[in-house]
Amino acid sequence: MFLDKYHTDTEEGVRVSRRQASAFAKEIANDFNPLHDADAKRFCVPGDLLFALVLARYGLSKRMDFVFSGMVGGDVPLVFPDTTAETIAIRDGAGKEYLVVERSGDVAAGRDRIRGFIRSYVEFSGHNFPHILVPLMAERGVMINPDRPLVMYQGMSFELERLDFANPRLELVDSSLEINKKRGRVLLEFCLTESGEVIGRGTKSMVLSGLRPYDQACIDRLVHAYAARRQACAM
Repeated sequence: MFLDKYHTDTEEGVRVSRRQASAFAKEIANDFNPLHDADAKRFCVPGDLLFALVLARYGLSKRMDFVFSGMVGGDVPLVFPDTTAETIAIRDGAGKEYLVVERSGDVAAGRDRIRGFIRSYVEFSGHNFPHILVPLMAERGVMINPDRPLVMYQGMSFELERLDFANPRLELVDSSLEINKKRGRVLLEFCLTESGEVIGRGTKSMVLSGLRPYDQACIDRLVHAYAARRQACAM
């Protein structure tokens, strides 16, 4: 599958190196969050890659819920249990839990269908910053720390009306930002469509840390630096 180059199966579990994680973020998810740079001090494996590995291993169910409980570092051996249960917990060899998946309903068949769904979802995720997050922060009058921008995946869920799709697209329906002191929770509501027909709906949540009063000049510099990183990686 197209995910083979972004992880390594070992006897201890599934390992994702810093380089593999960074390559997935930039090549597949179009995500240039500094947390996913191979040399980042606060590095973590992209949540979208974990999401993709779950679908590749267990299939795409009609209803799925993903809750992230920890940041995965580079080369951490993750155990994907051999199970048909509705609840799946992804842990490391020491038992530390990083992700819990709840699933139910029919399961989609065919690698191409699953791959298309994964690509559509991570493409949607890649537009979170700056296209969605910056207008939200401006509206609420807060911003992340421009020197240490921290945006973390918290969870996502979706429910599909049917599984016989060929080329699904994710479209943003609504977005909101709840603020609690210096932390914020972003909730994105989306629908899945094919040929203009809605075939499913879902949500994605993220946590913003280190919030401070909104400063347009700082945001402009942050967006410019992000665009420059993207351009440099594309060359």
